[in-house]
Amino acid sequence: MKAFVTGGSGFVGRNLIQALIARGDDVCALARSDSSADAVQRSGAVPVRGDLDTVEAMTEGMRGCDVVFHAAAHVYIWGDREEFMRINVQGTKNVIEAAKAANVPTFVHVSTEAALLGSGPLVNVDETRPLPEKNIGLYSETKALAERAVLDANCDELRAVAIRPPLIWGKGDTSVLPQVVAAVKAGQFMWFGGGRYPHTTTHVKNVVEGLLLAAEKGRGGEVYFVTDGEPKEFRWFMTNLLETQGVTPPNMSIPYPIALGIAYMCEFIWNTFGIKSQPPLTRGILGAMGEPISCIDTKAREELGYTGTMTHEEGFAEMRTS
Repeated sequence: MKAFVTGGSGFVGRNLIQALIARGDDVCALARSDSSADAVQRSGAVPVRGDLDTVEAMTEGMRGCDVVFHAAAHVYIWGDREEFMRINVQGTKNVIEAAKAANVPTFVHVSTEAALLGSGPLVNVDETRPLPEKNIGLYSETKALAERAVLDANCDELRAVAIRPPLIWGKGDTSVLPQVVAAVKAGQFMWFGGGRYPHTTTHVKNVVEGLLLAAEKGRGGEVYFVTDGEPKEFRWFMTNLLETQGVTPPNMSIPYPIALGIAYMCEFIWNTFGIKSQPPLTRGILGAMGEPISCIDTKAREELGYTGTMTHEEGFAEMRTS
């Protein structure tokens, strides 16, 4: 099989490329800079110079490919709306356009449970939960729009599938973990409501398993949750995750209602005065890390044969020895 990957220098993309190469596939990966090109080449892929705005370059790079994996995204809590829309929404549409122009038969998109933020508590949610009318935060809003674009693109010529892995973690994490470690070291970390609530996670190797299975067996126009299985207490998970980096989180906690009030106030101030830096707290942060999140992946297990073989204990052990 020949695959084309966007976001190949990122956490998920890097692990996906390595898994594809390990099983003998040919891989091309979009690279917008010299450093990105070097990174995907080290993973074993052939870099295709361009970015999510360059449809022609992507189309040429995709010719002869059997599948496109779209893992690139603007993953930030706060920022410029135009930038979020350009990368997450229009960028996704551009990748779809290129895939169709290159006659690629399969398209697999990396979505997120954050696409559902704004539709109420995410407790025991499955794929039947509709995307909300109004999301919380630019990341969740634009990822929801991107997912809609992918599923709407499904047709006889292009089988388009999306997977939703909640809270991706594992060895080599360059997104969530470094930010949390920095917050702890800066004395800016605290628990919301003690952190005593369930939270679903997905190890990056389990994400890759879901992506590969979706490419092989996923039904066009469908979305699939992939997870580590039963949710764990958020405080337990995050404490163990930080311990792998030699960091111990403080016991300091803030009641959820107070945190929500602070988040509203921060967003109001930052929006009113056009402050460019990230606020200390937003509703997006609370939605992602301060509330119960439990997602059911029965559909992926039954339809795709997904197993999620990497456990929390094995993942933590791998990170301790890295």
